[in-house]
Amino acid sequence: MRYFVLTLILVCSLSAFGFNISSSTVENGKTILIEFDKNETIKYEHVRIDKKRFKIYDNFVLIPISYYEKEKNVKAVVNYRQYNDKMKFKIINFRIVDGKYKKEILKVAKNKVTLSKVNKKRAAKEYKEAMQIYNSVTPASYINSKFIMPLESKITSEFGNARIYNGTLNGYHGGTDFRAKVGTPIVSCNDGVVVLATDRFYAGGSVIIDHGRGIYTSYFHMSSFDVKKNQKVKKGQIIGLSGVSGRVTGPHLHFSARVSGIQVDPLQLIKLLNKRL
Repeated sequence: MRYFVLTLILVCSLSAFGFNISSSTVENGKTILIEFDKNETIKYEHVRIDKKRFKIYDNFVLIPISYYEKEKNVKAVVNYRQYNDKMKFKIINFRIVDGKYKKEILKVAKNKVTLSKVNKKRAAKEYKEAMQIYNSVTPASYINSKFIMPLESKITSEFGNARIYNGTLNGYHGGTDFRAKVGTPIVSCNDGVVVLATDRFYAGGSVIIDHGRGIYTSYFHMSSFDVKKNQKVKKGQIIGLSGVSGRVTGPHLHFSARVSGIQVDPLQLIKLLNKRL
């Protein structure tokens, strides 16, 4: 009987899962990736941080950190089942640190900063529509290979820079800007489905692509589209041409990404994902 109990304890301890976290510290606006050891006796469910839940897919989970998060220690609670038993929990600790982002002073058209009632209503409506998209999760993944850049060009503004428009602090830069003269072809950075292709007040000509499992990439300030809503696209496929539409200081491509509705540094996200693809 004692041998049976010891054997059972040993088997249970051997089947307890291991994991690898991309970093023990993460800057605000960045993403953490946690990979769990494959174990046929364990079914991973989700990771809970405060009231937010992040679904675990294929033994890994992406945890996006909002730009507005302050420095703090985080307890990520992993929910899983073992031998089809009741739910179990394990805590993974990491720390959020200040990204120390730079400031940018920009001059744009006055009507893009001081909005009329009509433009304010339009901008609010477009934001609500976009957030409904970003907060929707397609369970399937369209990603089958590594991500690529939407174009090969110089980066003119990085993610996270505080933006001062016409002398007034007005938020932060939610993406990465690439130099692109009007008419430069823009490609999809991976397989996905177009969920928006239209002109918007701030973002101008906009394309949003759903890559599945809560991962979205966005392409703003475009002059024309080669795709339409609900169209499937392949990595490297031309989705349109760069432009100078929306709130801009000159022609360029604004490239951004969201995970589970939260805006994150798109290049850091791509780097994380490409390491495991």
